[in-house]
Amino acid sequence: MLDNNQLLRFTTAGSVDDGKSTLIGRLLYDSKSIFEDQLEAIESTSKKKGHDGVDLALFTDGLRDEREQGITIDVAYRYFTTPKRKFIIADTPGHIQYTRNMVTGASTANVAIILVDARHGVIEQTKRHAFIASLLQIPHIIVCINKMDLVDFSEDAYNNIVSQFESISSKMLVKDVRFIPISALLGDNVVNRSEHMSWYQGAPLLHTLETMHISSDVNKVDARFPVQTVLRPQSEDFRDYRGYAGRVASGIFRKDDEVTVMPSGFTSKIKSIDTFEGEVSEAYAPMSVSITLEDDIDISRGDMIVRSNNKPEASQDIEVMLCWLNNSPAKPRAKYTIKHTSNDQKAMIKEVVYKIDINTLERNSEDKDLKMNDISKVKIRTTKPLMIDSYRENRTTGSIILVDDTTNETVAAGMVV
Repeated sequence: MLDNNQLLRFTTAGSVDDGKSTLIGRLLYDSKSIFEDQLEAIESTSKKKGHDGVDLALFTDGLRDEREQGITIDVAYRYFTTPKRKFIIADTPGHIQYTRNMVTGASTANVAIILVDARHGVIEQTKRHAFIASLLQIPHIIVCINKMDLVDFSEDAYNNIVSQFESISSKMLVKDVRFIPISALLGDNVVNRSEHMSWYQGAPLLHTLETMHISSDVNKVDARFPVQTVLRPQSEDFRDYRGYAGRVASGIFRKDDEVTVMPSGFTSKIKSIDTFEGEVSEAYAPMSVSITLEDDIDISRGDMIVRSNNKPEASQDIEVMLCWLNNSPAKPRAKYTIKHTSNDQKAMIKEVVYKIDINTLERNSEDKDLKMNDISKVKIRTTKPLMIDSYRENRTTGSIILVDDTTNETVAAGMVV
């Protein structure tokens, strides 16, 4: 049985006019996830524009109006709930100049929905979105082949696009790819099964999202606990209490586990695991807890508690796939603050190994300038070791961001190779 409180995050990607706004509108409308006042406002706007029914794209167009007024909305998040699951949609613009927005919106997603226009098939933009989804290790991809009504719900058109996409996805590290033929405008296979495509035996989109198994997306093997703060209440009841508070990044911690504190290497045993509600016997991602140890060890923010028989790599030299997010280009050998879990250190980009041409997906080792939206492999040197795993193994301990010390702006996000 599914946990109906389980949260699934998904991101939508598609080219301009692939029907992304209509699809999100249809999902919200048909799953009855819209407030009545919103619905009334959109129905009256649709009538004024001369539409027969509801213009579903209007559910997301409020945000486009804000963009046109110059209000920056990089990624628009929408929340909705069905009896089976809670959802967060990260809606990101699809144009090439918004690569960084897709990276931001997709970095925490369980699922990427990639829209393909049934008339045009797999285009350059589709390859780009699939590549970014693969780079970000999004565990599940759903390819929605939209506007099937404009190709007479043709099974051949659908099969042709499936084989086109499979030829590119076979070169990428994507474990689970599914294909659904839809018409977002008419509602076919979005929430309700299509009557026009009896040849398609799979589930509609919403049912696929509701039943998708995502528990195994979290790394349960590598126990990692970045310490955010040390709790010393000094009250009558807790005079000698010394707890290390933070959020479990991955794995499971249990009372009496033998643990090592990194980077110092001191070992101890877990004495207790405390939460706001009281003591628990085990903690797992993404629980926020306070861990006490049997030995008095000097631990501070940025240290990491791990299992003694399963340690991350402690390194000052890190290879990262970096997406440059800032308008200003990277400065050669400039100092940045690198943020990794709860650990902040100074860092420098030592070398740009290669850049990826986001159109052809080929590597370019000649061009070393990092500009906005560039994705590149770089070598970074930090002042003190970071406790890292590869992003492929662990999305939490394998990700970093770089902050410009002079402006305090986040200039890049990266995945440890």
